[in-house]
Amino acid sequence: MKLPRIVVAGTNSGVGKSTVSLALMAGFQQRGLTTQGFKVGPDYIDGSYHSAITGRTSRNLDSWMLTHDMVQTVFAKAAMDADLSIIEGVMGFYDGKSPSSNEGSTAEMSLLLACPVILVIDASGMARSAAAMVKGYQSLDERVHIAGVIANRVGGEGHYRLIQEAVEDACGVPVVGYLTQHDEIKIPERHLGLVPAIERGEHTLMFKKLGDLATATIDLDAILSIATASPDLGEEPSILQPTAQRAVPNQPPVSIAVARDAAFNFYYEENLEFLNSYGAELVFFSPLAGDEIPSAAHGLYIGGGFPEEFAAQLSAHHQTRASLFRHIQSGLPTYAECGGYMYLTEELTDVGGKTHAMVGVIPARVSIQKRLSGFGYREVTGTDGNWLVPSGEKARGHEFHYSSIAFHTQTKPAYRTTGNKPVAFLEEGYFLDNVIAGYTHLHFGSNPNVAKRFVERCARFRDARA
Repeated sequence: MKLPRIVVAGTNSGVGKSTVSLALMAGFQQRGLTTQGFKVGPDYIDGSYHSAITGRTSRNLDSWMLTHDMVQTVFAKAAMDADLSIIEGVMGFYDGKSPSSNEGSTAEMSLLLACPVILVIDASGMARSAAAMVKGYQSLDERVHIAGVIANRVGGEGHYRLIQEAVEDACGVPVVGYLTQHDEIKIPERHLGLVPAIERGEHTLMFKKLGDLATATIDLDAILSIATASPDLGEEPSILQPTAQRAVPNQPPVSIAVARDAAFNFYYEENLEFLNSYGAELVFFSPLAGDEIPSAAHGLYIGGGFPEEFAAQLSAHHQTRASLFRHIQSGLPTYAECGGYMYLTEELTDVGGKTHAMVGVIPARVSIQKRLSGFGYREVTGTDGNWLVPSGEKARGHEFHYSSIAFHTQTKPAYRTTGNKPVAFLEEGYFLDNVIAGYTHLHFGSNPNVAKRFVERCARFRDARA
């Protein structure tokens, strides 16, 4: 397959790779090219920017949560109908799981996808020293293909020309453009209110300015040529094709209600595609808008998001909460993660100390903290009886939240978890019959049987109700 692509990598965190990635996406979109965004790692928030600019769902490429084959499949399937794919890296180019290997790094991803790299450097306060920096990134692993350099935070065109001459002379790599310091287009700090702001269109003008700047000071033709010269990637992917395999053959599809709005929007797109491929029809509804759960639903999926940002509004929709409580209590198979987990508890106390009533299925109270209280990769196995991830199997995901949860009765956890480093098991989440909930955002691509079992459980509920 011919899939034009580049990785936008940074020498370190904070160097401006997100700004450059978004500027390139906006610039190519302004040219009328269909541009597909990707994010290395588990993060949802950066991808929400990609989606806002390109009009296409950004995908996560994560070599810890997913096998290499699955990463390649996720990439190829999303990139197939795009003119260009732009993969935003994570942290510094070589930063990953280990200080002695490329594992989990942007460098590893560039090798896995045979992808040319555009290296972003912070050129402020330097000239020839920029060449030493680029040369170091070239030589640490000579397998990587640094195909171009973009100088960020230069003082102006004259400064850029000094950087360009130094790097191209010493490193043999073209410097394909620059950005100066533009405070008016500075990407806001990542926080939990970011995605709703994007959805409200508050950053649309910033996106246009980024595209204009890319067109003015970055050689988009050169970057497109680099992307087009990428080597072919194998065969077309066969995994994740819609209706590829039904969990229950020769049976009508089950209907799974999926909460999706500004309060609940953290979903790995592959999770939804796996459910569809195993025979589920997904029906989206908005708790934030006061939608009640569809009466014909055979299952419920509430992903992560920002219930704390909209706690008062969610609480005010009494009929929505009552509808969810009633359906779940009737045995509706329910899977909730992070924000959805919080929403299913009895009440949520926001950062200002105000308490809001939630759905009430889970006998617990949630409190929002000012500091991050849970973060990192998770490998989970289910506790006894877990129908989503049985105790003999594992799935992988990620945890990121500012809240703490306090149960006021004894409950059964959903999972036993470890992180990406070998440590003792921890128990987390909530499990009771039809309800499985926890802070971990599972990626079904780490174990497609998770999606299969969810659909099978929903099918049994449908048949029992018929």
